[in-house]
Amino acid sequence: MGYPAGMDINFYSLGAAGEVTGSKHVLEVDGKSYLIDCGAFQGSRTEADRKNRNLGIAVDRVEGVIVTHGHYDHCGLLPVLTKQGYTGNIYATPATRDISSLIMMDSAHIQARDAAYLRQQARKKGEKFDWEPLYGEKDAIQATGQIVGLSYNRPLFLGDGVRLEFYDAGHILGSAMALFTLKKDGGELTVLCSGDLGRKGKPIIRDPSLVPGPDYVVLESTYGDRRHDTADNALERLAEIARRTVKNKGRILIPSFAIERTQELVYYFHMLVDEGAIPEIPIYVDSPMAVNATTIFQVHPECYDEAIHDAFIRHHKNPFGFNSLHFTTSVGESKALNDHPGPLIIISADGMCEAGRIQHHLINSIGDPNTTILTVGYMAENTLGRRIRNREAEVKIHGQWFKRRAGVEEINAFSAHADYFEAAEWLDSLKSPSLKKVFLVHGEKKAQAAFSQYLTGKGYAVEIVRYGETYELT
Repeated sequence: MGYPAGMDINFYSLGAAGEVTGSKHVLEVDGKSYLIDCGAFQGSRTEADRKNRNLGIAVDRVEGVIVTHGHYDHCGLLPVLTKQGYTGNIYATPATRDISSLIMMDSAHIQARDAAYLRQQARKKGEKFDWEPLYGEKDAIQATGQIVGLSYNRPLFLGDGVRLEFYDAGHILGSAMALFTLKKDGGELTVLCSGDLGRKGKPIIRDPSLVPGPDYVVLESTYGDRRHDTADNALERLAEIARRTVKNKGRILIPSFAIERTQELVYYFHMLVDEGAIPEIPIYVDSPMAVNATTIFQVHPECYDEAIHDAFIRHHKNPFGFNSLHFTTSVGESKALNDHPGPLIIISADGMCEAGRIQHHLINSIGDPNTTILTVGYMAENTLGRRIRNREAEVKIHGQWFKRRAGVEEINAFSAHADYFEAAEWLDSLKSPSLKKVFLVHGEKKAQAAFSQYLTGKGYAVEIVRYGETYELT
């Protein structure tokens, strides 16, 4: 394939600049726009609806779409893109394709259910109701049909002088960093987009890959001002909380993302029972999507870390299930958990408590002092999960106020995001003499300022990406 002698290359962001969630970034090569992630914004309902209805780019300008992984804030608006007329390819790893399909269909179901509920409430009040879902099942199916599976380390030309290669990001199953190799002034320019960067030593999936010599890195900064607990400390704390729950005959509610975190928690509980650190406690995974996601995990062993093969799979038929584990599928089974005697553990989506069955479990148990609400992941600003994590005395759920008497615990070692030290360590390990600049995205302003200062102190040239600004890559 021939290459042009030189290219005008620019980068800008349409989402997750100075905030977390809603990732949408654009690499523009000679006027052709490559959209990196097409994620939904999560926050207050009004703000999220406003932001998610405006992609920020005309679909006829999009040459190709690259999805780094299957979380809602990275893939959730793909059906909006295709609904608006995008007919081109969407590139993702095979596991990301399967997970994204699940996420998009679940979102379509939730939106349809919300619309029906809000319409009914408006009718009761005699009010006008004109809110429509962002997309439906047909749109989600259409988007899935446009996803082209691209495995790790299999370079693919997207266009004249534009080559894409995926590297394992170690964040969730199938997550990828996207390396773009571009012809520029007779040479090559490489741009690495991290997506969400994972961590070393996590169970199930591999560590983040080392990528040879990028000239520019677009790097997430979710935990730019925080360190995570160590895994050993986290497991001991998890065991302590479990033992206390057994003693009090209470319950643990864990708001958890259905993808990765749920399977990881099940794995950890399994290991603690195996080691005799905790007794067997009934564990209910109350999320239809988590059940389906666990099936996806089982059919993508190509993403597993070698350790899970060597140390676990050879001794257990299923690393994501054991005797005390139950998967609920029906609404009736979910409601029955309200009357289930303790001790028990309920792992339920949504991870930020903004939708799904976790809200109903919170309504039932947030006033119970024998309940522990355990947060194990990032909670975006203005979400119910953030308010609970902040231990607010009273929270609003489904339009009603509830006093919080339940205890709140946080274990951030289970986070799938690298903290600032881990991200900098990964950056150091690239040993890229040609690295010109690190662009920070996907982080709140305070975290980004701290991370920028830390990286600058280590000798990196850093730019915090801002909305409305275009950055020329030379």
